[in-house]
Amino acid sequence: MKKYEIMYIVSAKLDEAAYKEEVAKLQGILETNGAKVNKTDEWGVKDFAYPIKKQTKGYYVVLKISTEGNLDEFNRLAKLDNNVIRHLVTVDQD
Repeated sequence: MKKYEIMYIVSAKLDEAAYKEEVAKLQGILETNGAKVNKTDEWGVKDFAYPIKKQTKGYYVVLKISTEGNLDEFNRLAKLDNNVIRHLVTVDQD
């Protein structure tokens, strides 16, 4: 199985319940496509160095996952989701 690290930033304009729902939805997309989430790290709200999509803060979340498949569907849905400000998928070297 390949290991990946995914970092995404969710809009800070969401309330706590909507934020938790968004995180669960994104994790559900991964699990539906055969990925196993090994670790979830929620960093909380952080200020940006510069505005991104006219926002200055966001919730940072880091996931460590393993999967046999690809992450195309996750990337596609994360790009379409208005609550996801940015996301990045990298191969985990651990």
